[in-house]
Amino acid sequence: MHPELSENPLAHWRLALLGLAVVVIVVAPFLLLRKATQDSRAAWEHVMHAREVEATVHALSSGVRNLEATALAMAAGIDDPVVHERIALARVNIPANLRQLQLLTRDNPQQQIRAGALQSTIALRTERLEAILAAGAASAHEDMAVAVARYPIHDVIEELVAEEQAQANARQARAERLSARATQAAWAAMAGQLVLLGALLFLAGRQIASRLSAERDARSASGRATAVLDTVREPIVLVDAELRVVMHNAAFAELYGVGEDSSGRPLAETGGGAWRHEETLRRLRDVLARNRELWDHEQVQQTADGIDRTMLINARRMPLPDSEAMVALVTASDISAQKASERQIRELNRQLQGKVEQISDVNRELEAFSYSVSHDLRAPLRHIAGFGDKLSRHLGGSIDEKGSHYLGVIVDSARRMSSLIDDLLVYSRLGRSALRLQLVDMQSLVAETRSMLDANSAADAPQHRIAWKIADLPVVVGDANMLRQVWMNLLGNAVKYSRGSEPAQIEVECTPSDDGGHHFRVRDNGAGFDMKYAGKLFGVFQRLHAASEFQGTGIGLASVRRVIGRHGGRVWAEAEPGEGATFHFILPAAGDLPANNEKPT
Repeated sequence: MHPELSENPLAHWRLALLGLAVVVIVVAPFLLLRKATQDSRAAWEHVMHAREVEATVHALSSGVRNLEATALAMAAGIDDPVVHERIALARVNIPANLRQLQLLTRDNPQQQIRAGALQSTIALRTERLEAILAAGAASAHEDMAVAVARYPIHDVIEELVAEEQAQANARQARAERLSARATQAAWAAMAGQLVLLGALLFLAGRQIASRLSAERDARSASGRATAVLDTVREPIVLVDAELRVVMHNAAFAELYGVGEDSSGRPLAETGGGAWRHEETLRRLRDVLARNRELWDHEQVQQTADGIDRTMLINARRMPLPDSEAMVALVTASDISAQKASERQIRELNRQLQGKVEQISDVNRELEAFSYSVSHDLRAPLRHIAGFGDKLSRHLGGSIDEKGSHYLGVIVDSARRMSSLIDDLLVYSRLGRSALRLQLVDMQSLVAETRSMLDANSAADAPQHRIAWKIADLPVVVGDANMLRQVWMNLLGNAVKYSRGSEPAQIEVECTPSDDGGHHFRVRDNGAGFDMKYAGKLFGVFQRLHAASEFQGTGIGLASVRRVIGRHGGRVWAEAEPGEGATFHFILPAAGDLPANNEKPT
């Protein structure tokens, strides 16, 4: 079967219908004409049969009349040899004609009855005639008249002839109708054949036009495919089952230095032996023979420019559109730069690993230093503060005002140093400890922190009145202890720096951020600060106010920045001197948070 028909069921059915139309228009009229001819021939045979019956009947009638005439002649005394010959001939012809009539009317029972009656009547009349011939009496005429009147045959003959005539007329009319129908069928068949021939010519013209159009489209598509293939900067080559080059694109020719006459050449001899690699050739044979696909096969090839390149080879089997032969589509991607980058990345990773080990050593040293600070430095400070108090109580009233002032400075400095060490250790722990992520109710944390600050303020500064305005706060995912430090520092600063602004107004609110997180704000009407120093605000030991004006160690906001950074957020502040300050921080959505066990470097 033609490949187009096997691929196009509609064309197959169209061809089948066309064949059926040919059979109907060519074979059917032939069969109809043949049947009409046979029926016409049969009808004319029936007509001739009727004429033969009629002739036989008339021959019988004539034979009977001849026998009667000769009988009368002999009765009148005419003894002539001709008369005797006629009598003998009549005696032979009459039985023969009767037998012929029986044979001719055997297909018609009614005619058979009439033939039988005619035979009986003729037999009786001939018997009477034989008696007249034997007697030779003078009364032959009277006896003949009596026999004719007694045994009439004219009516039976007329009935026989009339019946056969009627059948002949009917059969002749039927034959004429069949002949006319056959003629009509012949003209109809000729018209149908002309229509079929015209349809075939039309379809053939359309088929030729369609094939020409398809060939033009195929040439155009082939041109477009070749143009696209040449536009692709990745080398592409098609090889047949013998690993010979079928076609290639411009990038392949440029990279391997092959010309347009390379079609048909073995791939191993293409590109100055760049493809003469047994493992690659074996894999390409597997692609063609076993329909396997070749993925990301690396091979170092020396290209036309003399440079060794690392090529990533892929191949798959595919049929050619104009042939049943299978070819392998082979692509070669230059990954030399990628390989160089990977080597560089591996070297950088090695160097980074060394830096990580160095940083780990530094962290261990810092941990040792923190341990030393927390234990070795605290004891002398406690001794200084404790013995300063004891010395002040021991001297009692004997110490003058200047000495009392010196002792007070010593004790306060020791306590301040101890507080700095505590805050520094807290800051260090915030950077080293792992995040323990859980659901944290910010409303509860703020309420807890507010209660603690209200109690401290009532003890340290009972005259300081605070008006709190806390909006509804969400439940977030984070480390509860670290977020508690954030609120303690931010709300503690708001309480501390709002002293002198009576009544102090502290507001806490939260709105969704643009990236789907939570944007928190802590606003107060306290001292504020100059925004040109905002860059120093979140640094360690950075203070924008004198220690004599507002107490503090300068580590609180640095701790806030570290906690918010550990949670993947950011923090900033806005303020004006004497107009209060607003601290902002954003916590990302739960899906953007770092892993629970993440530790900073």
